Amino acid sequence: MTWLGQVGHDVMKADTQDLQAMTEALEQARLGMFTTTPNPRVGCVLMKDGIVIGRGFTQPPGGNHAEIQALENARANGYDPKGATAYVTLEPCSHFGRTPPCANRLVDEGIRRVVSAITDPNPQVAGKGLAILKSAGIAVQNGLMQEQAYEMNIGFFTRMHYGKPWVRLKTAISFDSKTALHNGQSQWITGQAARDDGHAWRARACAILTGIGTVRDDDPQLTVRAVKTPRQPQRIVLDSNLEIDPAAEILKGGSTWIVTASTNTQKISRLENLGAQIIYLPNNQGKIDLPALMQELGKRQINELHVEAGARLNTALIQAGCVDELLVYIAPLLLGDARQMFNLPALDKLDDALRLQFHEVMQIGEDLRILARFQ
Repeated sequence: MTWLGQVGHDVMKADTQDLQAMTEALEQARLGMFTTTPNPRVGCVLMKDGIVIGRGFTQPPGGNHAEIQALENARANGYDPKGATAYVTLEPCSHFGRTPPCANRLVDEGIRRVVSAITDPNPQVAGKGLAILKSAGIAVQNGLMQEQAYEMNIGFFTRMHYGKPWVRLKTAISFDSKTALHNGQSQWITGQAARDDGHAWRARACAILTGIGTVRDDDPQLTVRAVKTPRQPQRIVLDSNLEIDPAAEILKGGSTWIVTASTNTQKISRLENLGAQIIYLPNNQGKIDLPALMQELGKRQINELHVEAGARLNTALIQAGCVDELLVYIAPLLLGDARQMFNLPALDKLDDALRLQFHEVMQIGEDLRILARFQ
């Protein structure tokens, strides 16, 4: 269950103009889908006398937040923002980080009213931004289209509340739930449209994780290629015994994180010389401590983790309670006796089944895309 579902939420009543303006602010936020990490994706629209005078979305870390972009956009368009209403998809920040607080800037600019979609979960903000606005006499409303705003930043909310990323496990399967033929052939089960869509999900993630088995069998790059993005997600390989080939594609370009339970100094030195970073996280069985890894990734400001791995690692992650959501592409094929997407143990009672909720079902080209979340 997501944080939003656990605590409940207020729903703000709004007129058509408010809904249209916040919808446009959410569209602005989507423009930063691939670039704002580790910051949230935020959009802002300024409206005055019934027209939109400024638009903006959060820039890459160190750049302007959405509100500042919208204010500067308004002035560049020849409008004075004084007296305008600001529609923001996340509560304006109240603290000095890489940039000054946006709430104070809205006060200084003479904004008359602020409508925010959802309260910022960052403990440094968490209502303080709205309080600054109210104390300055600005009319404040919160909760408009907050479910949409939450979904856009589900990883940021998860990290702020639980100290770990939102984990999305992606797999492509046949209609009879197979990921590859018995001999390992899997290219391509799904069509081009589904494969391109999968790259868009890669692009929105902060990091992509796979296991040594996939690296050994497929030698993947794990980069975003099918969609345009100015930023490549961090690549992570789980390799308990440091078996990775130094010539593996995933090591090219450097900066790959290798998570291991091995202390083999010779192997570690060789990988570090290739630009890889070694993360040592063993459990009591000499394997990788998966829950501890999720907490470590949260400390490293990973909001959304995208997993593309084989049945063995997929199963281990699910059994460890480390997966929040399944992203499954289903092709209209029957592969017969072939490789499975999971190797979960047999159950004697239906009550012991792991339960999910369908969050979204959509046709992508000739295939189906299903988002299902663990309850």
